Amino acid sequence: MNYAALRRPFAALLLGVALAQPAVAAERPAARAASSTPVDNPAAHPSFTVRVVGKGRPVLLIPGLTCPGAVWDETVAHYQSRYQCHVLSLAGFGGAAPVAGGPAAGLLPAVRDQLLAYVKTQKLDRPAVIGHSLGGFMGLWLSTTQPNAVGPLVILDSLPFLAAVQNPALTAEAARPMAQGMRQQMSAGRMPLAQQRQMVATMVTDTAHQALVTRWGQASDPASVAQAMYELYTTDLRADLGAVRQPALVLGTWAAYQPYGATLASTQAIFEAQYAKLPQHRIEMSPAGKHFVMYDDKAWFFQQADAFLQAHYAARK
Repeated sequence: MNYAALRRPFAALLLGVALAQPAVAAERPAARAASSTPVDNPAAHPSFTVRVVGKGRPVLLIPGLTCPGAVWDETVAHYQSRYQCHVLSLAGFGGAAPVAGGPAAGLLPAVRDQLLAYVKTQKLDRPAVIGHSLGGFMGLWLSTTQPNAVGPLVILDSLPFLAAVQNPALTAEAARPMAQGMRQQMSAGRMPLAQQRQMVATMVTDTAHQALVTRWGQASDPASVAQAMYELYTTDLRADLGAVRQPALVLGTWAAYQPYGATLASTQAIFEAQYAKLPQHRIEMSPAGKHFVMYDDKAWFFQQADAFLQAHYAARK
């Protein structure tokens, strides 16, 4: 397989890079549904806001790059009668205000640490995590950092080390110069809208969802996106996966990579290699979905996630 040809589309599809002038209002502030958990203190986690919807055992829903928590609206509608959904919106993404003073080094580590603190202060009992792209990576990072803090993981089209798609032997240190150049370029300019629309069309099939994802990309802060991308390219979780104690369901996609020579088997092999050290995991590949598999292959996504959560995180009666 030609990994060099695959790397560019895979990186774009996996993370949904969409840099354009902010154009829409930020998602509404966190709202707390009636529950027995403590009242949230947004000042304690400036790197993200939280919206809580539904009743039952807690589930954290973490979006991908440039997307606000609204990317999970259809998923929340599906699960809110069974689970208490804690829907995150990261600072600087999808219209949310960036961290005061602009993103600094350690943007994603701040999300990780503040989210672990949120789980503790809200007294959430090992909540399940559903994460898309960057959100799936964050779910893994929570688990490797504090293995007992969260419960089962549902990971949508994400890898523990994005930069190694082309070269599995690549190290985080070796990836740093490339990542620095990418960060500088992304921070300096914004992707033209027409180009962004074209790129989003490779990530989402439905035109209504394409318009939504494009709008979120336009509303994102370029510096925040660039810093998050840099940290993703220079953070390798593969060697730490052995610390993860919870079961994980990894849902991958491959159809969008066909023009670059990918097959289901070759793409699944990338996932299998990167998740090799994760003790309890199952990898399933969407038959036809693109990167936003919860949009493109929604019935399949719910079928897979429902069965996994029922087996490992059954809703309380």
